[in-house]
Amino acid sequence: MLTFRNPADAIDEPKTTRMEQRTKPHVKEQIQQAAALLGVDETSFVTGAALERAQATIAEHERTVLSADDRDAILAALDAPPEPTDALRQAMALHRARVDRGG
Repeated sequence: MLTFRNPADAIDEPKTTRMEQRTKPHVKEQIQQAAALLGVDETSFVTGAALERAQATIAEHERTVLSADDRDAILAALDAPPEPTDALRQAMALHRARVDRGG
């Protein structure tokens, strides 16, 4: 038998929120079959699968993956930054005028 790990089990808080969704009978049957094969109830199976996918989706959107060329361009710019443009100087002057540094 395959093992099942529900990542929601590691979250130490009471179950106070309810989720419901409509689905097709065939989808429900497959979920029931998979849960039974793993020896878990449908709620644990669905919650665990959904939470794993949610965590993966969030992780994908929280990081930026650069190509080798992009990485090299950023590192080169950090090693030899260009001189600030007039627009950047104006923006920094505006920032200094608007931000109270508390001193």
